[in-house]
Parts: sequence; C-alpha cells; structure tokens
Amino acid sequence: MSPGKLHFFYQFLKYPRMIGSITPSSIFLARAMVAPVHWDEADVIVELGAGTGVFTRLILQKKKNGSRVYIFEKNVQLRQQLIRQYPSFTHRENAEHLSSSLYEAGEEYADVILSGLPFTVFPKPLTRQITNEVYRSLKPGGQFITFQFS
Repeated sequence: MSPGKLHFFYQFLKYPRMIGSITPSSIFLARAMVAPVHWDEADVIVELGAGTGVFTRLILQKKKNGSRVYIFEKNVQLRQQLIRQYPSFTHRENAEHLSSSLYEAGEEYADVILSGLPFTVFPKPLTRQITNEVYRSLKPGGQFITFQFS
C-alpha cells in the first residue's frame, strides 16, 4: 500500500463518519467526475471533500487561467497536505459554510461544485445543511457533480 493510501486508511480508521471510504478515489473516478465540466465557462470552481487531492490535481490541469478554486477539506491532516500541494488555491475547512466562505472571498456564486463528500455516512441534518449550501452557492445553470458509495 502506498504511503498516501496508508495515510488515508489511517484517517478513515480515526474518523469513519468524516472520511467515508477506506481508500481514496481512483484516477478513473476522478476523470469521470471532471469530464462533464464546462472548463471554459468556469471562473469559480469549488471542491468539497478533497481528501488526498485526486480531483484537485485534475482541476489544476484543466482549469482556465484566472479561474479561482476553493478547496474544502475538514480533516486537518489532509487539508494541510492539500495546502502544501496547491498553495494557489483557497483552502477552507467546512462545507457547512460554503456560501459564507464564497461571499467573504468576494464571490457571488460558484460555476462548478465537485463533491467527494460521503453524504451516505453523514447524519441527515448535516447532509441537508450542506446540500442547502450547495444550492445557495451554485449559480443558475451551474454544475454540481458528486458521487456516492453505498
């Protein structure tokens, strides 16, 4: 097992209701997730539950120059790793405060929100709160792309 996967597995064992999977998302899933994104129209890109950054790497490769990227990761160790790897992106802790975080950064809406959050393991009130935040934060006609394990 690679050091990154081992670290992710350890974080899952410590925080199973936050991490939601024993292994990080694969590059194949990440490619499928980002395929429908209209990159040429995406000025504000949000990733919820970035984990080890498999989607984040593709966002960096595919975003247009001048796009602003906001990465939300609640797990402290994973977030610190993402901050080191992607210092040009804005990093936040809590997807429950998505709309206020964007507002504070001077953004009206997100054009694209990609989510790796494990909604199926979250308490229902938390899932409801975050999905309401997505609804408030996504511009009309914007894209919300997510996946779930069950």
